[in-house]
This record gives sequence, C-alpha cells and structure tokens, in this order.
Amino acid sequence: MPIKAIEWIDKKLKIVDQTKLPGELVYLSIDNYNDLAEAIKNLRIRGAPAIGIAAAFGVVLAAQNVPKGQRSEFFDEVEKAVQVIKETRPTAVNLIWALNRVRAVIGKNANRLLSEIADLMLKEAQAILREDEEMCRKIGEHGAELLPQNVSVLTHCNAGALATGGIGTALGVIYTAVEKGKSVKVYVDETRPLLQGARITAWELAQAGIDATLICDNMAAFVMQQGLVNCVLVGADRIARNGDVVNKIGTYNLALLARSHGIPFYVMAPYSTFDMSVASGEDIPIEERSKDEIITPFGRQIAPKDIKVYNPAFDMTPHELINAIVTEEGVIDQPNEENISRLKKNLIKT
Repeated sequence: MPIKAIEWIDKKLKIVDQTKLPGELVYLSIDNYNDLAEAIKNLRIRGAPAIGIAAAFGVVLAAQNVPKGQRSEFFDEVEKAVQVIKETRPTAVNLIWALNRVRAVIGKNANRLLSEIADLMLKEAQAILREDEEMCRKIGEHGAELLPQNVSVLTHCNAGALATGGIGTALGVIYTAVEKGKSVKVYVDETRPLLQGARITAWELAQAGIDATLICDNMAAFVMQQGLVNCVLVGADRIARNGDVVNKIGTYNLALLARSHGIPFYVMAPYSTFDMSVASGEDIPIEERSKDEIITPFGRQIAPKDIKVYNPAFDMTPHELINAIVTEEGVIDQPNEENISRLKKNLIKT
C-alpha cells in the first residue's frame, strides 16, 4: 500500500509534511485549527481530496479545544474555524464540501450536549476519510479498465496517495492496473513552479516500485511526438457542471498536446469534485500565489527580484479536450452537461 498522507491519532491530525519531500519524510502532529490552516495554505498538505479531509478534522480540532460548558464560545469558535480554513485555498471545491458536511452536523444537533456534538463532528470527519479511501479504490478499478495491457502514461502534479485519504486518483489507477498484472510505465511531468511531480509523484512511485521516468514540463510535446506515451492521467481540483476541469497549472497544455497527438486525456476525480453550481470552468476562481514561488523557489533566487510575475496555481481545461472523467460512480465518456447530469440522476435513483 502507498504511504498514508493523513490520519487521526490521539485527538490530533497526523499528516506528511509534503514541503520536506523528497529529502525527508516528516510527519506533523496538529492539534489546533490555526496550524492546520497554515499547513493547507503553505502546501504541507495538498491535493483536493486530502485538504477536504483535513478541513473536516480542522473543525473537529476547534470543537475539542473549547473549554467544557462554554456553549456560545463553542459555536463561535467552530464557525471561526470554518471561515479561517475556507479561506486557505479558494479553488478546490472538496474543501468547501467537507466543511459544509461538518457544519451540517452541528446544525442538525445544535440542542444536544456539546460533548455529543463534538463526537458527531468527529464521526463525520472520520466518515469523510473512510469514504475517500473507498472512492480511491473504486476510481482505481474503473480507471484501470481503460488502460491496455501494456501502457505508458504521462502524469501531471500529484494525484496519488499523498493527495488523498487512500491510494490516490490518477496514481490510484496506476497502482490498481499494476496489481491486475498490467505493465505500466509512467512519465512524470515535473510540474513547475513547485515541482509536485518531481518532488512528490516521482518519490511516491519510487516507493511503490513503479517504473517511472521524470521529465521537465516543456518536454511533454516531444515525448508524445516520439510515441513514448499512450495516454495522459490527471486529477482535478474542481469540475464545472459542463465538464470543464480546473486542475494544476499546466494541465491545459497537456490536454491540447494530447489532442494534437491523438492521445487519450483522462481525468480522475471523485464526485465531490463536481461543482454543479458552476456552469462552466470560466466561472471557477483561480488561486494566484506568491511571486516568490517563481523568483526564489525553495529559497534560491533564479530571477530578478523586481520582475513582474503572474503565478496562477491552476488552469482550466475545456471539456471538449477530455476523453473521459473517471469517478467512483463510473466513467463519464465525452463529458458534457448532459452526460454528467445523467450520472447524477442515476445516483439519485440508487
């Protein structure tokens, strides 16, 4: 099994500090929501599903740290935690979805004893973690069926165990395919500017014994031209109602290149990543991060300090460029609003 990125142990949240990878495997034990918010904001924990899980436990931390019997303070502190955590990363919808689930538990049980409310909040957060583990397993099963017996895939950013509560989404497909006896070779896009592919995906695949080759982002077109990859597998941070996908910056580039070279482009994401309130990807807010990530990455200056910088953390891939979106509920071929709505209706029926 791949490494566990997030666990609840002894009333604390245990996470892998992903800013230390690949040099060190460091675990953080977090006991308050402010430290949790800092960890999300500064990418110590990252990946849409993982930050959703962390957000849920962050609200639990707020509840358990309020002095016993302080009813008004309890509700005020929990709501404050929700708002603080909500503001850490504006793009990934899983974070808001998880916060709303825990908040709903509070609303339904507001008249109960505070200790009972806190216990129910913890159970909800733990349920979100368990569901994520099962979600990853199912996406792995559905996605592995799309891959031929011998396949070479290209990945971008990190959509593995370190981005989820389970085996991952895009990398979960790879792990599952290998378990089923398929021969899988992976080309890992480095993923500028924070190198999540080089630092995290490459490390994770090496830990799992997967055949992986690291490439710079600007090598992807040539790798495709040489026929070295058969498909592209990526995750998603938010998916609009029409199937447009917002994911790590550089994803759109790969979708265009894949279409040009006749290579399937697959998105792996849980159903919770769909935001049905948003009509298209153009309406999804794109987080812009500090210029320091580009000028002085990892503490080393590589550009003039006074140069103007544009640093969007995500981009939007139009649904027309996506061959399929793989969810825990099944595969959506040629994703568009009609096909996505059909999946939603089937879920309601069952």
